[in-house]
Amino acid sequence: MESVADALGRCVLFEGSSPQERAVLASLARRRRYPRGETVFREGDPCTGLYVVEDGRVKVRVTSPEGKERILALLGPGDVLGELAVLDGGTRCADVVAQEECTLIFLDGEEFREFLRGHPEASVRLLRLLARRLRSADLQLHDAAFYDVRGRLARTLLRLASEHGEEVEGGILCPRLSQAEVAHLIGATRESVNTWLGRFERMGLLRRREGRWVVVDPDRLRREAY
Repeated sequence: MESVADALGRCVLFEGSSPQERAVLASLARRRRYPRGETVFREGDPCTGLYVVEDGRVKVRVTSPEGKERILALLGPGDVLGELAVLDGGTRCADVVAQEECTLIFLDGEEFREFLRGHPEASVRLLRLLARRLRSADLQLHDAAFYDVRGRLARTLLRLASEHGEEVEGGILCPRLSQAEVAHLIGATRESVNTWLGRFERMGLLRRREGRWVVVDPDRLRREAY
């Protein structure tokens, strides 16, 4: 297994950081392993620190009082979670659950804030990350307001392929998600997602591979997104 310092170097928050910076952070960090389905933290929990995904994936979700779930994001290796509550000292604003077995690197909140005070360039990188998150949230609102299920599904599959996919023979393999999870991700019913996945498959835009979807023709799928 690679060192914590090397793993932090692959994190979007610490790209371009010096070896000295990463060594300081690594001395503060702790690795935590989560099996698939285990909750990392829940909405409303006090914030104790931030996490960096070293391997595996987690899903960020919110749940309505009626029990309806909405997946806000999937995060994989190099992504950061919990950074907002670290800055404002508030509580967690969503649940984070291990989508698959994963390793997270934990940084204590107070220790991380002290690190930022001594490393202003790291604060700039954090601002860039927050801007990226805000842009992603705006994009989700835009999709919900202006696209039907077909368009939202096509756009989401393209994002999954771009951000989390892996090149395989004949296309780009998306991460493993159930139809219900895809529905929670785009704000639709499982039945409507099932209908459009089937149509995209018959059109030759997607194919199944061991329970996962392969985007076969991104250009044609992109045309379905508009």
